Formats: sequence, structure tokens, C-alpha cells
Amino acid sequence: MPFDGVLVVRRADGSVRRRPVRDVPVSPDHLALLPGSRLLVASARAYQEPAGGWSPNAVVFCLGSGEQEDAFCIGDDIPALVTDRGGSIWTAYGDEGVYGEHPESTAGLAGWSATGRAVWAPGGRLPDEPLEGCAAATEGDRVWLVWYSGTRSDETFLTRIVPSTGEVTSRPSPVRDPDGFAVRDRRAVLTRRAHDQRSTEVVRAELVGDTWRVIDRSILHVPGRVVRHGGQGRDGVLWLRAGNTWIRVEA
Repeated sequence: MPFDGVLVVRRADGSVRRRPVRDVPVSPDHLALLPGSRLLVASARAYQEPAGGWSPNAVVFCLGSGEQEDAFCIGDDIPALVTDRGGSIWTAYGDEGVYGEHPESTAGLAGWSATGRAVWAPGGRLPDEPLEGCAAATEGDRVWLVWYSGTRSDETFLTRIVPSTGEVTSRPSPVRDPDGFAVRDRRAVLTRRAHDQRSTEVVRAELVGDTWRVIDRSILHVPGRVVRHGGQGRDGVLWLRAGNTWIRVEA
């Protein structure tokens, strides 16, 4: 059933703004901002309709009016999603999407316009075929998607995409199957939650040559259970969702 919600925005100066959104028709598995004071609410799942099309699982709201502007499908089984500065939407898919029937999901990773048009696909530029998406982040105008392979002993990769040039670079991750990731220059932070516990492992890494090397490991105790795939990395800062709280973790 559709529901009403409130987006709470905390600014750098400490002020708080509350923006109502009305009649949200999808499960809010992913939240992300778009240019022009717009909010993207996306469900991880999409369903094929009897006529052969796919049900919308992404909805765009105007934060000024709180009203829905657009709705479209961005693939099925989405564990990781991020938006970039230009307004594109980037998704990494789970195994049910990879082995399902939605055409963009089967590639494992995808890029979308703010109106739901597919604008990027891996096209053979990855070291292997993705099996499961783990996390996503942005760094300036670059996008990072984290995923693991199903054919190389579940090896996890950090893939950097430069939308303006089409450049794609993938390197093995220093952490297997992380659920949070942020990067700044040659430093990164990755997290792995402790299942059903109020703690998460925090791993900091540095890019030495072409290899990500672990430089520090610690356990972070948090006020609530860490939400799986509930983190967002922005310019070296990982915002990790734990219970009803967002935790800031620096790379």
C-alpha cells in the first residue's frame, strides 16, 4: 500500500529540514538525491507483469511539493545503488537478477539516466561476470561499484567507472563481500557487519601500485544493528545506517 513519508535533511551548519513525500508506492530499500531538489526512492525488487513489461520499482519525488514526478523500472534484485553528480543512477545486482529475465540485471552492473533509460553496461570490460553486488560509492565525478564473482572463488572486485570518458578499472578488493565502501584518492574504507549484532568491522586500505592493501582493522560498536547494504559512500565518507542512526566513517 502507498504510504506517506518525511525526508529529514541535516545540513553542515547543524540545521534540519523536513520534506514530506506523499503516496510512496514502493518499498524504500534505497534512497538517493537527484539534481534539482529531487529524491529517488527505489525498491530492490521488480516484477514482470503479465503483458511482459516490468513493474516500476523507482520513483522520483519533487522535494518542493512532495509529489511524484516519475516512475520506472531499474532492474530486479538491487543490493547496491548510488546516484552521481550528473543525475545518473548506478546499480549492482544480486544473483536472482543476474540469473533472471530483466535484460540489464543479467549484466550484473548498470547505469541509468534520471528518467530510467539504460545508459551504461559493462560490455565485457570486467575481469569476470558478477554474481552479487555488495556496495556503491561516488568520488567526484567517478562511480564505484563493488561486486563479487561466481566463478573465481567468490573474489570481490572494486570497479571504478568514469562516466565522462567510459573508462572502467577493476581491482581485487582487500575485503571479501563488504557491505559498505567509500574512497578518496588512494585511500578507502570498507565495512562488514556482524550479523544480528550491534557492531561492524571497519577496514581501511591504501592503493599501492595496482593493489589495495589493508592498513588498519577495527571493530566499530554502533547504536543499532547495521542495515545490510544500507551504507552510501560519498567523496571518502561512508554513511553507514545502523538502526535509526547514520554513522559517519572517514576513509
